[in-house]
Amino acid sequence: MSDLTSMTLAEARDAIRAKKISSRELTGAFVTAIEKARPLNAFITEAGDAALAAADAADKRIVAGSTGALEGLPLAIKDLFCTKGVKTTAASKILGNFIPPYESTVTQNLWDAGAVMLGKTNLDEFAMGSSNETSAFGPVFNPWRANNSNANLVPGGSSGGSSAAVAADLCLAATGTDTGGSIRQPAAITGRVGLKPTYGRCSRYGIVAFASSLDQAGPMTKTVRDAAIMLKTMASVDPKDSTSVDVPVPDYEKLLDGGIKGLRVGIPKEYRVAGAAPEADALWDKGVEWMKAQGAEIVEVSLPHTKYALPTYYIVAPAECSSNLARYDGVKFGYRAEGARDITDLYERSRGEGFGPEVQRRILIGTYVLSAGYYDAYYSRAQKLRTLIKRDFEVAFEKCDVLLTPATPGPAFAVGAKTTDPLEMYLQDVFTVTVNLAGLPGIAVPAGLTSTGLPMGLQLIGKAFDEATLLRAAFAVETAAGFKHSPAKWWSV
Repeated sequence: MSDLTSMTLAEARDAIRAKKISSRELTGAFVTAIEKARPLNAFITEAGDAALAAADAADKRIVAGSTGALEGLPLAIKDLFCTKGVKTTAASKILGNFIPPYESTVTQNLWDAGAVMLGKTNLDEFAMGSSNETSAFGPVFNPWRANNSNANLVPGGSSGGSSAAVAADLCLAATGTDTGGSIRQPAAITGRVGLKPTYGRCSRYGIVAFASSLDQAGPMTKTVRDAAIMLKTMASVDPKDSTSVDVPVPDYEKLLDGGIKGLRVGIPKEYRVAGAAPEADALWDKGVEWMKAQGAEIVEVSLPHTKYALPTYYIVAPAECSSNLARYDGVKFGYRAEGARDITDLYERSRGEGFGPEVQRRILIGTYVLSAGYYDAYYSRAQKLRTLIKRDFEVAFEKCDVLLTPATPGPAFAVGAKTTDPLEMYLQDVFTVTVNLAGLPGIAVPAGLTSTGLPMGLQLIGKAFDEATLLRAAFAVETAAGFKHSPAKWWSV
């Protein structure tokens, strides 16, 4: 235990329960690591002394014999989750000084289980982005660098701060949100596990909304087992969220074992897309062989409406964002422009100064597709296509239990490489958006390194509310891949 920060969540849990280490020791190690890793810009707000105080309280509960499922375990929280009394910015100037008077349900579940908050992680502004470059607080840098290169790479988005924090050993695990791939894509290109649960599995209450019919909270972890442990605590039915579904939450960790012999694994032919890196396809083929070697049955399936997924997503999501972000008007809370002439000028200047370019772009797109004369031509058609995409999955799951696909079209790219081309940036989500449109669970698992030493992952997609099978299949991929790599800690030298 020379380096406490390199422990997995499960290892740290077991060590604390066995009283081999204290929460104070563990939390202190992470607080120091976070301070040294500031060049990564992974955190917007560091908890520091508050985290140490919470660890001391956890140690007292442990001595008293009262321990929760995550007692004393230090976690990072994406700065999209409202945390009572702690600044929550959504990485936007318009919420730069917002301190919520309430707690999100997901984070409350974590604190009730005894977890310790290390701080709030950076993200794309209002979770709108695929590279964590749209944050008002500056970009996050990927802990990984290509072989023989000092070029800074993106950590993926929107949950890039969380993925960087987990990959750089700045926390045991982190929360993320996934609207079109914002957990799975950054996890894949930082060499870690990212789980997007079924829509409705985790409450959305207290999460700053982007697109309400797509957003879903989930864990970002070092291992599949850690993801199972996190989801068990994060998931719950919630009367404060009308989209929260009242279904049993099993003990996912206990269901990991058992193997995948006889499991039917679907391979969607439409996921062979032009423009994807050859290494992505090669890794996919390797994943198929891993599953087959463990006794799974490989089945080719078709998802014929996949080619419409990106345009459908980039109509539905901006439409919902334009509605959700209407509340930020400079009047009730958040940023207020100075020197406004009248109420209209106040609205226009507050929103124009408070929102960044990507958020403004999506608000404009969303307002356009919802406007009179264009609603039927765009938004209504997109909703119909969404239904067809969902139906494709239903038909495919008649033949298989899970789907195996690439997680991203390629590895991490350089900071600034795609910021001038929004369409190229949007293509980073080509393998993930379908899952959100259909409301299904998906998970990214690290599976290998490219020839330049950068991580890439595989994605598994499961049936609604069948995260248990999804995690078991992911555990099989993780076991076969044997991915044990971590980035060199160039930032703390």
